[in-house]
This record gives sequence, C-alpha cells and structure tokens, in this order.
Amino acid sequence: MARRRGQVDERKSEAILDAATTLFADKGLQAKMEEIAKLAGVSKQTLYNRFASKLEIAQALANQRSDLVVAPLKAGGEPAVVLEALGLALLERVCHRDKIGSMRGVSLMSVEAPEIAQAIYEAGPKRSLKLLAAWMADQTRQGKLQVPNPDEAAEMFSGLVMGHGHLKAMLGVEQINADGIEQRAREAVRVFMAAYAPQS
Repeated sequence: MARRRGQVDERKSEAILDAATTLFADKGLQAKMEEIAKLAGVSKQTLYNRFASKLEIAQALANQRSDLVVAPLKAGGEPAVVLEALGLALLERVCHRDKIGSMRGVSLMSVEAPEIAQAIYEAGPKRSLKLLAAWMADQTRQGKLQVPNPDEAAEMFSGLVMGHGHLKAMLGVEQINADGIEQRAREAVRVFMAAYAPQS
C-alpha cells in the first residue's frame, strides 16, 4: 500500500530530529546541517525545507520533549494521578541514560550560542511550566487544588520531582534507577498535595 505524502514527510522530519539529537549530543553546535541531513538520510534541500537553521531544529526538539512531558495534563483524572504521571515523564526525559547526551549538548550550546539556549529553554522547560501552571490554575478553579500562585507552584513541583536529576545528568554521575524514579514521583506528589490540597 502506498504511503500518503504527509506520512512520508512526517517520517523525514522525525529522522531529521533524531539525527540532530545524536549530533548535538556529540558535537553541540559544531554539528553541521550537512551532517544532520546525511545522518537523517535526506537531502540538504529537504532539511532546509523543514528547518531553516539549527535554531529551528533545537526549538522543534524542545517542543517535542515538552509535549511528551506535559501529555498527562491532557489525559484528565484526579490531580495526584496526573501529577505522578507528569513527574514520571519529567524524570524519564531528563534522568534516563539515553537522554543524558542531549542535556550535555544543550549545556554546550549555552556557551557557544546563548540565543539558541534561550530558544530551547522557552520552547521546552518554560513552555512546560506554563502549561503546568495553567493546569494548576484550572484545578484550583474546580476546587481540586488550592494553589494561590500557579507559576510558583509549577516550578516548585518541578524542583521536587527533579532534585539533582538534571545536574547528575549533565555531570554524568549515577542516576536513580527505574524503581527510584517511581518512588521519587510519588513522594513529590505526596509533598505537593500536602501543601496544596483543598482544605476540608
């Protein structure tokens, strides 16, 4: 069965982003657009048709990761269940061994090209925090949470979940294992809910 054009185009975009992730982790901004195209198995023209620069690729990667982290917010359910799923997603995106290289790549970029680092932050972590804060505000309006400052609470929840996870990832030191990740997410939710559950 022939593939529709949209399906082919989407696969090419995914291949480009996968290649960029690998090369950014290895080389930071020293990775060339031509190298990304070659590793992705696409022509340079195809690459530039989708992403005009490394900045656009970095933004797309950050958006992609943000979408995966905040996906539980769209699933619905009780706040503790949603927050635990979000905590797990956050830990798996940052603390998983396969993700460490991309964290280091971002760190390298922050020195060489602060504008790309800023774009990555805004398209990824900052966007995720805004979506989480909006969700917390909505849960407060529904009476399921009592969060007076959703922006601050979203950042605090992220800190509870992550601990030193992002720092350990960048330094390449021992990460928490799968069991530890689940326990960390549950404990972060327990502490958060103790502070922000509605008063009965």
